[in-house]
Amino acid sequence: MKTITIVIPIYNEEEVLPQLVRRLDDMSKSLTNIECEFLFINDGSEDQTLNKIKEIREKDPRVNYVDLSRNFGKELAMLAGFDYADGDAVVVIDGDLQQPPELILEMVKWWDKGYDDIYAVRVDRKGESKLKKWTSELYYKLIQQMTTEKVYPLAGDFRLLDKKCVAALRELRESERYTKGMYGWIGFKKKQLTYVADERAAGLTKWNFPKLFKLAMDGITSYSTIPLKVWSYIGFTISFLSFVFLLIEIGKTIFLETNVAGYPTLLAGVLFLGGIQLISLGVIGEYLGRVFIETKRRPPYFIREKSGDDSNREDSKEDWS
Repeated sequence: MKTITIVIPIYNEEEVLPQLVRRLDDMSKSLTNIECEFLFINDGSEDQTLNKIKEIREKDPRVNYVDLSRNFGKELAMLAGFDYADGDAVVVIDGDLQQPPELILEMVKWWDKGYDDIYAVRVDRKGESKLKKWTSELYYKLIQQMTTEKVYPLAGDFRLLDKKCVAALRELRESERYTKGMYGWIGFKKKQLTYVADERAAGLTKWNFPKLFKLAMDGITSYSTIPLKVWSYIGFTISFLSFVFLLIEIGKTIFLETNVAGYPTLLAGVLFLGGIQLISLGVIGEYLGRVFIETKRRPPYFIREKSGDDSNREDSKEDWS
């Protein structure tokens, strides 16, 4: 019998848990000849999320959990899920019920047909503003132009991955992760499904502008060096225009006997070029900072506790983490 591990990275979702587990259980009953495991990755929740998971586990042995030592973020929580998943396939789904668990049934059908990565694309989201939709579409168009890797617009982490894909993702141990880009980088046979995202079942979103901006920057700097090249082109263009402007001023002084532009022009030029230099240094600093973090080779996460006894596992997760 095949097994599927459903990985749920979760952070402060005690209000959603009962509904989430109920819908996952109802979905799993429709799967024939497939056994499901529900693996919760508690990403340092500060409410009663972990205690509720333990209560649910007492009633349902299919429920397992990994409790991270602190909040490491969703990207590293998913990595922990890949490390501890044992199924023939892994499904990643958020814990806020915006992604319909029932779509997993369709994913399994395409998995049985030989696809390795069945990903779900959000075609609409209830309650999402037009501004957020527009900025999201613009970001994906921008990042596709900046990288040679295939980018799948509006395709998040909600997907079914064959164990071959999971093994490949385990090998990628970056600390500053952008898993959405990794899915395309590893390749394998892919299939697209679509869904309409629901509003949160309860609670508040954990994503704010600073976190979304950091995620966007991670996506750009992880898979493209174009920002560095762009500032080289900008520097060359400004130098060329400055040289042309210098020739014009010299010509006006020699042939037209006009005075050279004075303090206002000089001040504007210095401020403009200073701003350009600071921006370019900031871009370089982003890349240099990523190199600095990666060279430390710190473990991506630490575990406080986990369900079950994993001491006899063939591939020790202490080696992975």
